Amino acid sequence: MATLILNLSPKTLRSSFFPSPFPSLSNPRTTATTTLTNQINFTTLRRRRRRRILTVRSSGDRDNNTADGPDRLISAICYFYPFFDGVQYGKYVITQYAPFQVLIQPLVPAIRVFKSFPFNGFLVFLTLYFVVVRNPNFSRYVRFNIMQAIVLDVLLIFPDLLERSFNPRGGLGLDLVMSLDSTVFLFLLICLIYGSSSCLLGQVPRLPIVADAADRQVM
Repeated sequence: MATLILNLSPKTLRSSFFPSPFPSLSNPRTTATTTLTNQINFTTLRRRRRRRILTVRSSGDRDNNTADGPDRLISAICYFYPFFDGVQYGKYVITQYAPFQVLIQPLVPAIRVFKSFPFNGFLVFLTLYFVVVRNPNFSRYVRFNIMQAIVLDVLLIFPDLLERSFNPRGGLGLDLVMSLDSTVFLFLLICLIYGSSSCLLGQVPRLPIVADAADRQVM
């Protein structure tokens, strides 16, 4: 027995009678494999967590863009505000083309009520902006559409100023004013039809020129 022990190498003796307390450290290949497995698991966990966050954010965006029946109705009605405020720009189109008279005729009582007091437009602006747009209790869908209507109404200042400063009695100047007024009226009418119909269908209308400005105002 003593002869057998003497014939064994020191490394064999050390591994037989004094096993390593850290088996994984005694094998470099095992250590590398364990480290690589941990890295893969950590990367997979991070990807799953990121995917879960993106899913939650996408669900929140869908909730902001959806609207129930009352929100659709309120949003559709708000587009009448800039149209009523700028209906006077259609005086040339309405008098010359009978289809526009038929289209406007059902709205005449509401237009008269809106125009009955000089500050009605300004009061409606203050009410919509401070009571609805700045009120987080309303959905973003309603606040965005109302903000679009407000911005569209504010833009009517420019043709009004141009018409007041440049008021020709005839000739080419009058033709230009008639073309400008008719263009403004048709643009308001298209925005009314497109905005109201989209809201009634539950879609988000984005009007040219005013949509980006409305986005910046609605949080």
